[in-house]
Amino acid sequence: MRWLLYPLKCFLCGIVVMQLYFAIQIALWISLDPSSTAFQRAEHWRLCSWHWSCAVESSWTPYSKISNNLKRAVLVSEDDIFFQHKGVRVEDMQKAWEKNQQKLQSSGKPKTALRGGSTITQQLAKNLFLSSEQNYFRKGQELIITGLLELILSKQRLYEIYLNSVEWGEGIFGIGAAANHYYATSPANLDRDQAAALASALPAPKCFDKQHYCLRGSINYTARQEFILDNMERVALAPIPNPSKKSK
Repeated sequence: MRWLLYPLKCFLCGIVVMQLYFAIQIALWISLDPSSTAFQRAEHWRLCSWHWSCAVESSWTPYSKISNNLKRAVLVSEDDIFFQHKGVRVEDMQKAWEKNQQKLQSSGKPKTALRGGSTITQQLAKNLFLSSEQNYFRKGQELIITGLLELILSKQRLYEIYLNSVEWGEGIFGIGAAANHYYATSPANLDRDQAAALASALPAPKCFDKQHYCLRGSINYTARQEFILDNMERVALAPIPNPSKKSK
């Protein structure tokens, strides 16, 4: 039996060490800005391979210099109660699980691709550290990293990193590059319509940027923009204080 326990112990130790690595890396981001994400590096390799230079755009913009229009628009598009939840939205995950199970039962094939139901923190966890492969093991690791991100970093810092790392088109990462690429302006100067247009791109940024990526299906970006514009004022840009705590 011992020879069976040894590899199991090694495997479990490896898992623990990996989580410690993630925790230390996240702690560094309290004061340091991430230089890149796992997703950015994968895309850079796909687009550039061994070339010394290629069309990959990225620049960091401090949270205070990003338009509130953009901050609100992205919340409506991706996660309207981001500043209120603890990293996951259980109802959305349950719905995603049910749809995945229905798809599995109808196809009769092993599940490899999962429907999302992801919050901004979960998206950030995936982009920062994980591959694009979709399976239940990776989803479990995503949830652990999500917990570490929420535990170690403030909500504002999480949102700042997200806005500066998310994909906005082929080779376009972060709001600084996106604002310049699409509107030749800075993130601070984005108006409501521009912000809504950029936020509408996030579910399928490559399709928003280049038509040939829309072959598998298209998103009605105009309808999304209208929905975002109609709901921008209802989202909160900071945690809402708990009245019960305030009265104590």
